[in-house]
Amino acid sequence: MATSSINLSAQQQLDSPDAGRVALKFFFNLMELWGCSVEQQRTLLGKVGNTTFYKYKQLPENVRLPRDTLERISYLMGIHKALSIIFSNSRDRVYQWVSSPNTAAPFNGQSALSYMLVGRVVDIADVRRYLDGVRG
Repeated sequence: MATSSINLSAQQQLDSPDAGRVALKFFFNLMELWGCSVEQQRTLLGKVGNTTFYKYKQLPENVRLPRDTLERISYLMGIHKALSIIFSNSRDRVYQWVSSPNTAAPFNGQSALSYMLVGRVVDIADVRRYLDGVRG
């Protein structure tokens, strides 16, 4: 019984307008640090349309993000956290790593950003899993 109450509470928190606003604020700050173009940002958000993208950019008070968008941003948060741990002695590397070529699988010479820009959630999740493995 307690589990369903906890799950409901977590679900309500994810569906809250505050969660969407916080997620978008994080996303746009990270995109600036990564130096991503508008087109790259739209792709990472799930290939959202221009109107939706610019609405999100305004950080509206009452925004409920689709589950897919929240999942994408959640993986990006995990990527950022892992990089912050791995490169704790070099803040610049935390933000440069995603656009640097990487010979490790699954990247095979391309950058993690290029890999994620295929546009599927699983590609972003792969980068997160890779970094979790590196981090140990």
